[in-house]
Amino acid sequence: MSRSSRIPAHIHARVRAAVVAALVAPLAACSSSGSSGAPAAEATPSPDDRPVTVSVTPTGRQIPAGEPVRVTVSGGRITSVTVTDAEGRRLAGKAAPDGRSWVSDRKAVPGTAYEVTVATRSAAGTARSVRSAFTTARAEKVNKVDWRPGAGTTVGVAQPISLVFDHPVKNRAEVEKQLKVTTSNDTEGSWGWMRDWSGRDRVDWRPRTYWKPGTEVALKADLNGTDSGADGGWFVRDYTTTFTIGDRQIVEVDLDRHRLALVRNGETVRRIPVSGGTPGGDKRSWRGIAVLMAKEGTINMNSETVGLADAYDKMVDHSMRLTWSGMYAHAAPWNARHFGRANRSSGCIGMSDADAAWFYGQVRPGDPFEITGEDTKGVVAPGNGFGAWNLSWTAWQEMSALR
Repeated sequence: MSRSSRIPAHIHARVRAAVVAALVAPLAACSSSGSSGAPAAEATPSPDDRPVTVSVTPTGRQIPAGEPVRVTVSGGRITSVTVTDAEGRRLAGKAAPDGRSWVSDRKAVPGTAYEVTVATRSAAGTARSVRSAFTTARAEKVNKVDWRPGAGTTVGVAQPISLVFDHPVKNRAEVEKQLKVTTSNDTEGSWGWMRDWSGRDRVDWRPRTYWKPGTEVALKADLNGTDSGADGGWFVRDYTTTFTIGDRQIVEVDLDRHRLALVRNGETVRRIPVSGGTPGGDKRSWRGIAVLMAKEGTINMNSETVGLADAYDKMVDHSMRLTWSGMYAHAAPWNARHFGRANRSSGCIGMSDADAAWFYGQVRPGDPFEITGEDTKGVVAPGNGFGAWNLSWTAWQEMSALR
């Protein structure tokens, strides 16, 4: 009879502990280094590295023109914004100091497709970019501009910058903000709005006093995308012109003494006997400052076009326009007996053929004619040619839409 083999209880306990340890050990070996044995947690993005939220306005199709492009972001900063049209032209702009917003300097123009690319950086430094697009509605009505003086010209010391509009301009302040004049010597000047002799809206820029000879002037009219207002339509292009101021030439016209003097840079070059407008009626001349608008050469002058019935209809040589209402300086040989003696013209300043030919060769558009005389129609109005010089500086400044 064999001995029964019984294992004591304390031995059973040690065996169970060893088995449990053996089973657990392989599980611990599969965990990452330094792990306590618990399964690894799934990674979550840092709050600082979440995508930047970008908002661009406008968006969509057939958007009304005339608004700037605006970009705002949250959760990061703007690093760059590029706004281009289909021709590759850009709308520049500026970001706010905190980098959370951007606005274009210019407004979206009519009938144009734009693409907007916004580059951003999150708080954690991750760079991303988003794109947006929009198109603007076409302009139903377009406003255009006729301007003086022409580009690259040399003009006299009284020449204003003058813009005449095809259609009414109700948003005058908005238009005036887009008109930038720069000069080589920081000339002080101001814009003034008026009704042109043609009946159209007009705005002129004149210096406080006559230009300094040699001044270089540039106009930059960033009007593209600007709304004229009711009945005026949109501007769909920009305008630029540059010109230079020539010698200080002033034509002093004394109607009472029936003569004029050409004064250049302070010295009298020549005195010429003339005959001005006939006293006592509609044939009188204007007085004040009239600026030489254009040298028109030989032209037909018809009295019916200036409301003087059938007083004359003839070809006139060496014609120099002073007002839109028909006042000229020109050759008037038919009136020779009155030169230097009496005013017997139909309102113009007449002189001999020889004097007119010489004088025509000396003066240039923009030269002021300072006209004095007792019996005249009155002072040249701002819209009748370039009569802005007949207003005081204070009165002229008040004609600005930005005052």
